[in-house]
Amino acid sequence: MLEEREGFLPRRQRPRLPRGIEIVHVGWDLLILLAVMANLTLIVFDTLYLIPPFNDAFAALAPTLQADYERVIHQRFLAIDLAFVTLFAVDVLIGWAAAIIERRYHRWFFYPFIHWYDVLGCIPLAGFRWLRALRVVSLLHRLHNLKLIDVTRWSAYRFVAKYYDILLEELSDRIALRLLGNVQQQVGASDSLTEQVVERVIMPRKQQLIHEIVQRVEQTAGRAYQQNREAAMAHISDVIVRTLRESPELRRLERLPMGNAVTQALEASLSDTARRLVDELALGIHTPAFRQLVERTAESGFDTWLNVDEGSHQVTEAIIIDALEMLKDHVRRQRWKERYE
Repeated sequence: MLEEREGFLPRRQRPRLPRGIEIVHVGWDLLILLAVMANLTLIVFDTLYLIPPFNDAFAALAPTLQADYERVIHQRFLAIDLAFVTLFAVDVLIGWAAAIIERRYHRWFFYPFIHWYDVLGCIPLAGFRWLRALRVVSLLHRLHNLKLIDVTRWSAYRFVAKYYDILLEELSDRIALRLLGNVQQQVGASDSLTEQVVERVIMPRKQQLIHEIVQRVEQTAGRAYQQNREAAMAHISDVIVRTLRESPELRRLERLPMGNAVTQALEASLSDTARRLVDELALGIHTPAFRQLVERTAESGFDTWLNVDEGSHQVTEAIIIDALEMLKDHVRRQRWKERYE
């Protein structure tokens, strides 16, 4: 995430630098930091030197040193400061060239924008010069990558990371809640939302939905039959036996010689035929013919199901608004409390 936010190339797209080059970068950063500290110290001291009480106290405590400072440094302060500015400008150019060679960023011109503090630090004004102190962040990052230090174990890092995470989550939650609230208002104010959902969302996926309906019917019917086959067969047999026994013709047939055996054979034959018929129907669910039948039935009723009226419009609007409200309730949960408490 840090690399994407700061314009870095993904690690797999940029070559990994040898450890020796990384150490050279660290050494150069340390050199620049020492130059920044010396320059800032010189600026602060020379500013204080211009204050008469401080100058008088300096002369009283170390007159020889005060005279040497006046002659060697104070009178040449602009030239010395210009030398520091030149060093800082060279540092920016060298860093920019190194970033291009190492393909550190997505575009070659990203460097001055990402290292804005170094660029502004070249301006010969004391206020901008303090930005050079931010170079320590780059140095810590390199030392961390080299595994010479582990900043994640520092209490200061954990403190900053914790409250940065909390701040970022709270800001993103407030923005998300505002956006979801605006969407709810737009949904409530729209008079043609259902028609737009049907035309732009459902109809382009009509064949996919019909195919999904057919698959669900096949799976549901096949699973239900397999789970309840024994009970269904027993019920079919009971119905056939009860129907035959209630038939007057069969009761008269039973009075004939061997009529009872004929009746039982007829019951068994009809029960077996009915079971086979049901089995064939269940197996036919997975045939192309049944699939085409269900597809034609679903397609013929699809447009009727999607007929928009006032009632369907209100139902669609209520569903969308309630779904957005559920999302808002989910966003309102302060998950950082679960992570840090």
